[in-house]
Amino acid sequence: MPGTGRTFVIAGAGIAGMTLALALAQSGATVVVLERQAQVQEFGAGLQISPNARKCLDRLGLAEALDRIGLEPQALDIYPQGGQKPLLSMELGAIMRKRFGAPYMVMHRADLADALYKACRKNANIDILFGVRNWDVVSHTRGVTVSIDEADGMTRTTRAEAFIGADGVHSHTRLAVLDGPRAQFRNRIAWRTLVPFDLVSGQIAPDRVSVFFGSGFHLVCYPLPHRGQVNLALFMPGTPETTAQPRPANPGPRVEAILAAAAQGWTAWPMYTVETGVWHKGNIGLVGDAAHAMVPFQAQGAAMGIEDATVLAACLLGTDSTSAAFSRYAAHRQQRVRRVAALSARNGRIFHLPWPLSLARDTVMRLQGPQAHLRRLDWVYAHDAAGQIGGPE
Repeated sequence: MPGTGRTFVIAGAGIAGMTLALALAQSGATVVVLERQAQVQEFGAGLQISPNARKCLDRLGLAEALDRIGLEPQALDIYPQGGQKPLLSMELGAIMRKRFGAPYMVMHRADLADALYKACRKNANIDILFGVRNWDVVSHTRGVTVSIDEADGMTRTTRAEAFIGADGVHSHTRLAVLDGPRAQFRNRIAWRTLVPFDLVSGQIAPDRVSVFFGSGFHLVCYPLPHRGQVNLALFMPGTPETTAQPRPANPGPRVEAILAAAAQGWTAWPMYTVETGVWHKGNIGLVGDAAHAMVPFQAQGAAMGIEDATVLAACLLGTDSTSAAFSRYAAHRQQRVRRVAALSARNGRIFHLPWPLSLARDTVMRLQGPQAHLRRLDWVYAHDAAGQIGGPE
């Protein structure tokens, strides 16, 4: 097998890091994953896995597990500010499978992380070290040397062909090793919570994503049947120090009822972004939010990390030169990621338009109809990350 006998070290046991570990180990490589937390931890929130990401995960043998933990929504209902009925229902469900070759699903982030972790545990080639206190990496001609301070106070040194930072938006790999930029706060807060479905069953459909637009805010809701809960994400302006519970202006009776069901259970998530052209140096590189954290207004943050992992694994296993592999990976990924990030940022501005600009937005969306998004976002959802990489160079 092409990866047999090769060793890689990954910093971060998040979604991108564990996806990369599985993709590398699938070809026989040995993977060591370093995680500072005592166990797999993902912020208590939902996420959307669109067909472009689902195809990557299915290739890792996760299709059955994902079907158990996720919901395949039949549509996305968009409500105008104060509206009691949807402005538009954007078709999802079967039409997504037919057009893009994989389902569009929503699930809890922690459930996806758990599915990835269980798959990693089943693979003898993957070793996840939890509670890592510190690590230091040095790149040299033949690979990297990694010094690891483990949870028990012991220190180990590992030699590997490459080191990959999958350590998130405030990545130590990006900042300390690659001398990259700090993440930038974008003056918005995502307020997140989970509520029992029964508390909001009269306000949202049980088989759909519901999005409520407002002047300066929007609210995303979707059921998580696996948990008997609904994921709520409310996006508003704020500062990193914001602690007061959210109170959007003039939300309308339907949103008011949902906010009342959530009560004081919201948790603030300051939204940071990362923009850097330096994704690698020598035998050290970045994936996921460490390289390109973006605002979540196209629900593609996790998907981009999953795509990254797919492409990087193919590049690393397709050549003996890890530096060349990182260069090839960046060349394949950077333009797409920038385009998705720009789309996400633009959506954020459109979603929060004040009156009367919101009237023009609503009119355009209504006239476009329930399938316009399939054409508009074809370049996002039809993308096959694995298919973009040919043979070894």
